[in-house]
Amino acid sequence: VQLQASGGGLVQPGGSLRLSCTASGFTFSSYAMNWYRQAPGKQRELVATITSTGRTNYADSVKDRFTISRDNAQNTVYLQMNSLKFEDTAVYYCNFRALGFDYWGQGTQVTVSS
Repeated sequence: VQLQASGGGLVQPGGSLRLSCTASGFTFSSYAMNWYRQAPGKQRELVATITSTGRTNYADSVKDRFTISRDNAQNTVYLQMNSLKFEDTAVYYCNFRALGFDYWGQGTQVTVSS
């Protein structure tokens, strides 16, 4: 199983980024996929979830600014991040859970700074 995240970078407040996570080694379309983030000195937190049927859920802190989506043909989950704020700075991880075990990508750094 592999989860390869990309798309992070440095962006100014109010800017946008699109993260991608390409999966392999499992039946991607069968699983809910998650994006988490971890800021320095803080616990990892769940940002967004998309189920296998396309239902989405968001943390209150990113609702109406972030959009999670998936392309099952490409085995890829995306996180479109708009109106970025300083407090969105973190390492972002894609994740899924199977049989009670969490699988994690390597993380991609998002830095919001002026």
